[in-house]
Amino acid sequence: MDDQNKNLILATALSFIVILVWFLLFPPEEQTPTTDPEQVVATAPDQQATDTAPTPPSLATPQETRETALAEGARLDIDSPSLAGSISLTGGRIDDLALKDYFVTLKDEENVTLLSPVGTGNSYYALYGWAPGGTLNYDQVPGSNTEWQVESGETLAPGSPVTLVWDNGAGLTFRREISVDDKFLFTVKQSVENTTDSEQRLAPYGIVARHGEPDTKKFFILHEGVVRMSDGELEETKYADMPDMDFSQAENANVETISVSENGWVGFTDKYWMTSLLPAPGQGFTSVAKYSASNDVYQTETRLPTMSVAPGQTAETTTYLFAGAKEWETIRNYEKDKGFDRFLDSIDWGWFFFLTKPIFWVLHHLHALIGNMGFSIIALTIIIKAVLFPLAYKSYASMAKMKELQPEMEKLKERAGDDRQKLQQEMMALYKKEKVNPASGCLPLLLQIPIFFSLYKVIFVTIELRHAPFIGWIRDLSAPDPSSILNLFGLLPFAPPEAGSLLAIISLGVLPILLGISMWLQQKLNPAPTDQTQAMIFAWMPWIFMFMLGSFASGLVLYWITNNTITFIQQYAIMRSHGYKPDVFGNIKSSFNKKKKTEAK
Repeated sequence: MDDQNKNLILATALSFIVILVWFLLFPPEEQTPTTDPEQVVATAPDQQATDTAPTPPSLATPQETRETALAEGARLDIDSPSLAGSISLTGGRIDDLALKDYFVTLKDEENVTLLSPVGTGNSYYALYGWAPGGTLNYDQVPGSNTEWQVESGETLAPGSPVTLVWDNGAGLTFRREISVDDKFLFTVKQSVENTTDSEQRLAPYGIVARHGEPDTKKFFILHEGVVRMSDGELEETKYADMPDMDFSQAENANVETISVSENGWVGFTDKYWMTSLLPAPGQGFTSVAKYSASNDVYQTETRLPTMSVAPGQTAETTTYLFAGAKEWETIRNYEKDKGFDRFLDSIDWGWFFFLTKPIFWVLHHLHALIGNMGFSIIALTIIIKAVLFPLAYKSYASMAKMKELQPEMEKLKERAGDDRQKLQQEMMALYKKEKVNPASGCLPLLLQIPIFFSLYKVIFVTIELRHAPFIGWIRDLSAPDPSSILNLFGLLPFAPPEAGSLLAIISLGVLPILLGISMWLQQKLNPAPTDQTQAMIFAWMPWIFMFMLGSFASGLVLYWITNNTITFIQQYAIMRSHGYKPDVFGNIKSSFNKKKKTEAK
């Protein structure tokens, strides 16, 4: 087995093994039925022994439909270019939110629902309030069941804030002004006016609560759950790990608190959507992640410091709520314009963040120029190949030099006979004399592994690839090629097998087939190995990769096809420049002749 073939087989085998391991997903966990949460508790920030806990709403009827739950109680509409929904005046909860620009599937026009009210089986909402301190109790501060009144505004829209008011009947008047921009950011200004004759102590808080574990993707390369930034430190906690957090007897829940001195945020992230609480930059607070096993509720909180409000004075605080799609440009603008510390890290860039971030940056700007994400991926691949070209040139030149040395190496084998040690010594001497590195041939392929992973991560987690069309039948580059060889790519009158079925494995689309062909043609730049084992490995390799990558995102397969095509052109040109003329058609013909001879035997 010559060194060139050894390197190629080794590199390809490594690629195969690493790809299989990397894309192995965890088996889905069985969803446990959602119990009936009686209450969700959050420890008061005042830290006084007499203080008790705020009480977000109960889930009395988890079997209610969304429509029924929305019909209960007074509401205030939300209508912005990006969001539609309503605010419940009971508790002032932001608990009804749909994303206007995003749809559940390509086949229908049902908008993605992000937040849902109490009473449904998947309650998910944001709640604000005040924790009592000093002589106050929870009946004297607004909480989960406070009935707010509308003081100003009719519909929450950009440039049209609404103000809610509640008088506790004991000298304290609370107001909550809520505004929204044209994307996904709410500004929540809470204030309390003290008309009593004594100082009052109380602390504002914000809560995002989810009743029951949501239906997540459960890919180990994707984080879904708590994501938070605490003075420059990013922390991620999956839903499944929240019950393992330290148990607090005082809160009767598993709790993890972090004291943030000036910059941070906390919330829940899904693959494409996120709901996060963001105190104003420079504001210290306590960041809380909590799981209540007794009622199966997941919760994140921001607990702001206790305020002392003198008689006749008003105290106020401003915080923010992000509730929407994890659009790169939108989140980046909030990070820059609002000063939200490292808010772009709310997107799951993964272990290779030093590659995924710049790769997406280039892809984003290419898409802004080209207007088609598929052609942008092709352009990105060309740029990557151009950056790696110096190394590729050196590698292919070394491979061409190895071809030139082939006759001399055959002579060395004849002289050495069965003395393998002598053969290795003489071959190394020959390599040193001719300045050839036998290992350089596999370097470009090995370098493709982290790039491949990074591009997969970008295509898998960034919402910009979701439902992004390419050409013709490819309407979603984040999904597998929907065409199928089993129905002759749509010519026969039946649908291809659904994903997850046994037939789906062999239901190859156009792009996976083109991938297999591109790998096969790349092999034909060199004659087939004379060793039968090597020849068999080479013969099967393109088609194994074709089936293995057939169910991957179309965008990734498109990248691989483009990469193979450019590699073929580069290698062919470099070999020609070094005096070796690849006989592609001859090698193809030779491979078919060998098959015929094998069948004849």
